[in-house]
Amino acid sequence: MATETAVDVVMPQMGVSVSEGTITKWLKQEGERIEADEPLLEISTDKVDTEVPSPASGTLTQILVQEGETVAVGTKLAQIGGAVAAAVAPEPEPEAPPAAVAETPPPPPAPAPTPAVRRPSDNGRAFVSPVVARIAAEHGIDPAQVSGTGRGGRVTKQDILAFVAQPKAKIEEPVAPPATVPPPPQAADGESHEPVTAMRRGIAEHLRRSLDTAAHVTSAIEVDMSRIVAAREQLKKEYQAAYGVNPTYLAFIARATVDTLREYPYVNGELREDSIVTRNFVNLGIAVELADGKGLIVPVIRNAETMNLLGLAKAIADIAARAREKRLLPDDVQGGTFTITNPGGYGTFHGTPVISQPQSGILGTYALVKRPWVVQDELGEDVIAIRPIMNITLTYDHRLVDGAYAGRFLRDLRERLESWEGDGG
Repeated sequence: MATETAVDVVMPQMGVSVSEGTITKWLKQEGERIEADEPLLEISTDKVDTEVPSPASGTLTQILVQEGETVAVGTKLAQIGGAVAAAVAPEPEPEAPPAAVAETPPPPPAPAPTPAVRRPSDNGRAFVSPVVARIAAEHGIDPAQVSGTGRGGRVTKQDILAFVAQPKAKIEEPVAPPATVPPPPQAADGESHEPVTAMRRGIAEHLRRSLDTAAHVTSAIEVDMSRIVAAREQLKKEYQAAYGVNPTYLAFIARATVDTLREYPYVNGELREDSIVTRNFVNLGIAVELADGKGLIVPVIRNAETMNLLGLAKAIADIAARAREKRLLPDDVQGGTFTITNPGGYGTFHGTPVISQPQSGILGTYALVKRPWVVQDELGEDVIAIRPIMNITLTYDHRLVDGAYAGRFLRDLRERLESWEGDGG
């Protein structure tokens, strides 16, 4: 039901580490009707882009923060319902009464004082007595700079002593003119400019910091996905009919990865100052591309080690949908211990992903390609067959994870995928 009282729309608290947000788009305009929980505006933080629902039903009576502005958490953004307070014009100041007309003309201005006349000496300097000359010399003063009060403008001893007693003028260093901020570059023919969003700035800073922090090394392995392809075909109809979820290849790889991470805790760990942190749980990050290349976000599936294949398939579908629909909160993208990125959906067959700090590893999955492959027949002879092959990479922080350790991790992961049986091989 519509509210008649004014309800404030404020910048929400989007996570403990988020202190401000940027208005990217108002989905309603002043005077339009909106229902409670209907999307009202879109905001961007350095961690996530999301929609803000309306806190009440009513008319959007006032928008206080415009698109593109960045404000702190708790700032009033708009008002729903109630009356808009009209601007109060300042009271005019009372006019001053007209000046009375003088009956007599003003007195003439006073004549300028006649400057003291100095009697020049033979060398053009003011004449001073030997005592005054000595005092002036002791203090490095030119008597001609001193105004004399003696007869004819003569500088007396009292004049020179008073001049000496005056505070010295402070000599200030010249102040450099303020640096001018160069204007933003103009778009050349064929170019277009757009401002960097808070999310894009956060991505840039996070990845640059990762490259400056971790010793990145990438190892790759080829995996025969024949058993996974067969298992997926078998489960696809069942999962879609009963649960409305598609068991993607990524879900199978995630399930095998979580099991393998239990045996290689350093890949799921981190360096924290002088300590090596290992865990008995896996908070699995899944990299998700937003629409039109507007950002890359890594929502986290917490305690992935407790989920079977169906649970992981549901969780992956859920976080991907919420990411693309801008329904994630900053807490949904924090706390990851290991990440999987899946550029293979676009046909790429190899890559070197950047580790998400402070994690120590990220797995890359690539295009599934049918290739000639050497296998053994039932007689144990080598023969060439067509197999669905996938490249999988592990980028790891060499400060914590050694090359041999990473190699064994990939070897065991491949073994799980190539010998898949049931829910997890």
